[in-house]
Amino acid sequence: MTLTKRIIPCLDVKNGRVVKGLNFESIKDAGDPVELAAKYSNEGADELVFLDITASNEQRETIKELVRKVASVINIPFTVGGGVKSVDDARNILLNGADKVGINTGAINNPTVITELADLFGRQCVVVAIDAKRNYLTKPGVTLFDEGNGKFWFEVFIFGGKKGTGLDAISWAKKADSLGAGEILLTSIDADGTKNGYDITLTKAVVDSVSIPVIASGGCGESSHMVDIFEKSDVDAALAATIFHYNTHGVNGVKKDLREKFISVRL
Repeated sequence: MTLTKRIIPCLDVKNGRVVKGLNFESIKDAGDPVELAAKYSNEGADELVFLDITASNEQRETIKELVRKVASVINIPFTVGGGVKSVDDARNILLNGADKVGINTGAINNPTVITELADLFGRQCVVVAIDAKRNYLTKPGVTLFDEGNGKFWFEVFIFGGKKGTGLDAISWAKKADSLGAGEILLTSIDADGTKNGYDITLTKAVVDSVSIPVIASGGCGESSHMVDIFEKSDVDAALAATIFHYNTHGVNGVKKDLREKFISVRL
């Protein structure tokens, strides 16, 4: 049986508005989160991700009222992340209508919280978000890659891509899996907003090293990029923002393109 691949629009939210940037910088407005959520749900999105992108950096909780409003206009699985550090933070997000909780900085600072969340809410509720960037300064104990322009490894970043951790993304993905993560949301900071396609090297390496579903994120500019990532890695889902927010591609149109390339999606 072929499992269908999921197509997931992402709402990066700052100050109550959906925004989009380039390599996690140069942020610009992309619209109202509630309106966009309803649109994507109606267009056939399989799931929706809502990331309060400045919550960790600003040391505050996710905007619960906005989460509740978004949840009220959609009928698809809904993942919310941003500023989650504890079981209480996660419970608040779930009580306001989310189906899954995304955790990134909070999990790096306290990895045992992954297990606590999985034990309490079920593994399927816990999405560990990993933001990774190529680092050409090699060091011991990291997974090295070489694409012809020198050896590099993928470093995990936290606080919305603002701070490097020194952690190897492949090792951290394996650890998150072993601690009880139900899914990994993997974003390439290098590819983010470029519209040049997903980072296939990063995605394939993480997918091949874990036993849980992985969502590819960062760099999608057209439906052919989704075809690429599905054909060249065993990733379970493709997340995109730019191509959906600015009305260049509807969710349904992207899915039809994928079907034509023999990618199994739910229409």
